[in-house]
Amino acid sequence: MNTKATVLIVDGGGRGSVLVYKYARSPHVGKIIAVPGNDLMVELTPKPVQIFKDIKTTDLKEIIRICQQHHVDLIDIAQDDAIAQGLTDVLKKENFKVLGPTRAAGQIEWDKAWARNFMVDFNIPSPKFKVCFTEQEGIDFIKSQKESQWFIKASGLVAGKGALYARNNQEAQENITKMKTFGIKGQTYLIEKCLYGEEFSSFALVDGQDFQILGHAQDHKTVFNNNLGPNTGGMGCSSPPMAITNKIAEQIKIIFKKTLKGLALLKRPYRGILYLGGIIDKNGKVYVIEFNARWGDPEAQVVLPQIKNDFYEIAKATIEKKFSKIKLKRDKLYRIAVTAAASGYPIDSSQAQNKQIFGLEKIFKNKDIQIFGAGIRKIKKKYYVAGGRLLTIVAKAPNVALARQKAYNALSLIFIESNNLHYRTDIGYRDLERLYEGS
Repeated sequence: MNTKATVLIVDGGGRGSVLVYKYARSPHVGKIIAVPGNDLMVELTPKPVQIFKDIKTTDLKEIIRICQQHHVDLIDIAQDDAIAQGLTDVLKKENFKVLGPTRAAGQIEWDKAWARNFMVDFNIPSPKFKVCFTEQEGIDFIKSQKESQWFIKASGLVAGKGALYARNNQEAQENITKMKTFGIKGQTYLIEKCLYGEEFSSFALVDGQDFQILGHAQDHKTVFNNNLGPNTGGMGCSSPPMAITNKIAEQIKIIFKKTLKGLALLKRPYRGILYLGGIIDKNGKVYVIEFNARWGDPEAQVVLPQIKNDFYEIAKATIEKKFSKIKLKRDKLYRIAVTAAASGYPIDSSQAQNKQIFGLEKIFKNKDIQIFGAGIRKIKKKYYVAGGRLLTIVAKAPNVALARQKAYNALSLIFIESNNLHYRTDIGYRDLERLYEGS
């Protein structure tokens, strides 16, 4: 008698939620465990989901214990800190099947200084940069440069908030002094020349030898409309972006090839999701802004639902180095994801914490909408704010305009006590403009 598989997902936010959704649709999967998970994973999944809200993704011993206790068949590591701590490495030593890069391969994300030098070594197009180790070193460098726009970036992982934009040299110096607020993660930092163009995200699934591109998206990183305000973990995205023409797609494919070949040459073969955050300049050339060693959030929420294949079969084939034999199937719908956040996010959302959220039940019944939870806590039959980014609303339609309409109609049903709901109202604006220009 064949028993169904138990899958463990390492993540607690929207990205983990969409992975729960995808694995739950597989007939091969019987039970899903999420560390730490969230309350909406349990509520919105038709199969059994067990969460461990009090366990951190970096608690390697506890995660191993859970895997052993529950006889887990496959582990999908979707969280950056877990990869940086070497969770893949320790689980493999215990003979578990793991989808996720080793700590050495994942350095392409958790050490931005290392990653930039890697890109130079393997001729991967990226912005001009300088790695700095002291505050004074960076300030002296900026003083020696012509007036320009810059990004000052912490080399370590700081939840997507470590890239500070500077409009001029004076702001660059001010942002350099802010690197110490990131502690050890900002002791090494980068000064990067600002690139101008249109940003995008691409995702490849890699089995250590071969890869296939799963899809592309456009993230909206800043907290306010018109790309204003501080960077966040992501306030929404759209897919498939119309900016990814055949010529752009070919450049992206070449960059993935170079990257994976370089990692293999360094004896750091990559297995898992590789995220390319790029920018297209006015001449149509693609540059790499960053690599991530896992899914993006909220990009995963619009790319993964496009894939019609059984995701458990895909993950298993990747682990077994057979992914190249799988033919990917995608639907042809456009998706918009809008992040609902607590007011004050990402700076200080404390005033919104523990406030009640109303209207979610109405959205649960809407078949045109998918909802992926993050910072929400359920107590009895009521929902409360328990984080910065609360949930992602995803709508699908034949085009961007219809998808946007569905997403924002659904969001209009949500209300947080004391008016503590915040979301951007311009998600997908680039493709909306293109749609109207082409009509």
